[in-house]
Amino acid sequence: MENILRIVVTGPVGAGKSTFIRTISEIEVVDTDRKATDEVAELKQNTTVSMDFGRLRIGEDEGEMWLHLYGTPGQFRFNFMWDILIKGAHGYILLVPAHLPGQFRAAQAIQSYMKARTSAPYVVGFTHVDHPNAWDLEDILLVLGQDPGIPYTTLNAQDMASVADTLLLLVEQMMPQTVSS
Repeated sequence: MENILRIVVTGPVGAGKSTFIRTISEIEVVDTDRKATDEVAELKQNTTVSMDFGRLRIGEDEGEMWLHLYGTPGQFRFNFMWDILIKGAHGYILLVPAHLPGQFRAAQAIQSYMKARTSAPYVVGFTHVDHPNAWDLEDILLVLGQDPGIPYTTLNAQDMASVADTLLLLVEQMMPQTVSS
């Protein structure tokens, strides 16, 4: 497996990182979900405490490439895992739950944290945009202070085509950098 692209899927609690990886992975996802025992329990029953790992093959034979997908925990107390997972990553996807405005500040903090540790390309994916409490994307972008040069998309982390489109958007951002390195 020579052609491996390491992709990190990050974001705050409830953004859909584990679901994203489970939806697209060709292997059974390795996860570290545990029962949430803190304020996260108000949002969901289980939470990632270390990482998720999935794998996807694209192309065939000579043009074959493997995407190794690493999902981060969403809580800041596990940021030591963010450091481990982002090191050597070729790119990352920041997922932001449009229906959880209480998590926007966490998304902004994760974005700043990652940008301080890597120059790898990234895209922002907004999840749960169909939820009745979802904010408009323009308002979320303002809260995040989003750089207009960073591509963003909406996605459904449970829909394979939507997840694949998001990965394709990231891979397109990565290609000039990957070819030159």
